[in-house]
Amino acid sequence: MVTCVIAYPVSKAFATPLLNTEKILRSFSDVRVITGTIEDARVETDLSGVRTYGVQHKTTTNVFVWILRYLLLEVRISLIMAKVAQKADVCIFFMEGGALLPVLIAKVLGKKIIRVVPSSILKETAKSHKIKRVALLPLICLQTIAYTLSDKIVLYSPDLIKEWGLEKYKNKICIAHEHFLDFDTLKIRKEYKKRGNLVGYIGRLDEEKGALNFVRAIPEIMKEKDDLEFIIGGDGWLRDEIEKYIRKENLGDKVELTGWIPHDEIPDYLNTLKLVVLPSYTEGLPNLMLEAMAYGTPVLATPVGAVQDVIKDGETGFIMQDNSPECIAENVVRALDHPDTECIMGRAEALVAQTFTYKAATERYKEIVGDI
Repeated sequence: MVTCVIAYPVSKAFATPLLNTEKILRSFSDVRVITGTIEDARVETDLSGVRTYGVQHKTTTNVFVWILRYLLLEVRISLIMAKVAQKADVCIFFMEGGALLPVLIAKVLGKKIIRVVPSSILKETAKSHKIKRVALLPLICLQTIAYTLSDKIVLYSPDLIKEWGLEKYKNKICIAHEHFLDFDTLKIRKEYKKRGNLVGYIGRLDEEKGALNFVRAIPEIMKEKDDLEFIIGGDGWLRDEIEKYIRKENLGDKVELTGWIPHDEIPDYLNTLKLVVLPSYTEGLPNLMLEAMAYGTPVLATPVGAVQDVIKDGETGFIMQDNSPECIAENVVRALDHPDTECIMGRAEALVAQTFTYKAATERYKEIVGDI
């Protein structure tokens, strides 16, 4: 079997899920990967063992320029697809947006189409750029047609069907994930009791991730726990605003902005934190959450995406009602003061060790691909 994976735009944050998907598919098929790569995501280098066709894509904060560049990217990807996908049995679109033209190319070539939806581009774009839904109507139309032409749509959780407005496609939706952890290398390096009073956020510094809300919660948290320190790991459009807020509130001696953290360095941070906070407005299935749980680090998150499939409040982690600074502050204090933290960590480690294995992910994808 030959599978052609089309994935774009691929950023540094998006690279790991794509690489995992390729590894899963490679276990039972010959894989071709077509990517639209943003900046220095280095996906082509990491996929050096696979036939990869990359197209560079420049991002922008102007949403209308972004849409135009996105459409141009579709044309360039489609030209590659017209040659590469001819020998494929299945075309797997691992992406957020519509990709109408590449989907049409796949349909004309008579290929089966699977669309893996890791996040909602409509929600993220609307939140990041603070624009109304009406401005996204062209993208919505393209996405609707692309979904209609797909044979299967893969989501991380059944909860996402309603959250992302995909009820009309429920008959073709499958639930699966490409997340798996290497439990031979995942080792807790520092016991929880020996860690300092350090709370952290690691992820994109974008509006939909709630990063600024977390920073604004810090003064409230310190009213209850003035011995805490904080790490903000990541980069994005909100970095300047976050830096200004830290200076304004004189938090420089309490908050460290690390910049973007390479994936292979994340364990170093997770093994020092007492709590990871994920205050997102929208999510799919955050890989950082799973890695934190595997390293014995409690996670506090908003109940979005597939988060509640993994974290049960007070059992395998902590859930907060919303991501307002007040709610974040209240729940950070609650999580740090919880009397049963070690038991929560043990249940969380057991859950990810049982559920998020390479074998489980491979078997599920093989089932989905073989069923069309």
